[in-house]
Amino acid sequence: HRVASWDYEPWSIEQRRQWLADHQGDATTPVFVAEVAGEVAGMSYLSWYRPRPGYTFTRENTVYIDERFQRRGLGALLLGALIEAAEASGLRTLIAVIEGSNEASIALHARFGFERAGLLREVGFKFDGWLDSVYMQLRLAPPGEG
Repeated sequence: HRVASWDYEPWSIEQRRQWLADHQGDATTPVFVAEVAGEVAGMSYLSWYRPRPGYTFTRENTVYIDERFQRRGLGALLLGALIEAAEASGLRTLIAVIEGSNEASIALHARFGFERAGLLREVGFKFDGWLDSVYMQLRLAPPGEG
């Protein structure tokens, strides 16, 4: 119902199971879930940025917070956990691809040291309108330098 995801239809349970299976067993693609009073309030995860071996040390990060739980600091907790996990697993770069009007997510990433790396105009289409992607990048300290 929003532009955080550019899917048009909700995923099936089979798609969700496959996605979770794809993220298990690899320390470089963790999934974190935030709960509030027993309800899932948000999640964050790392995914491969590109499948080619030259991108082995780069991951794309994603943070989703249910609108009922926004502005409570959960995004910062989840993004912080991703960065810690990325550093611990020896990754070098995190990429965030954020819908251009999502000022809260852009500000959150900037607070954690992400820098704007680019803007792709009108690369998505949803709700009868064109969407921009803001690319942000965080270069992580090499192991032993953090």
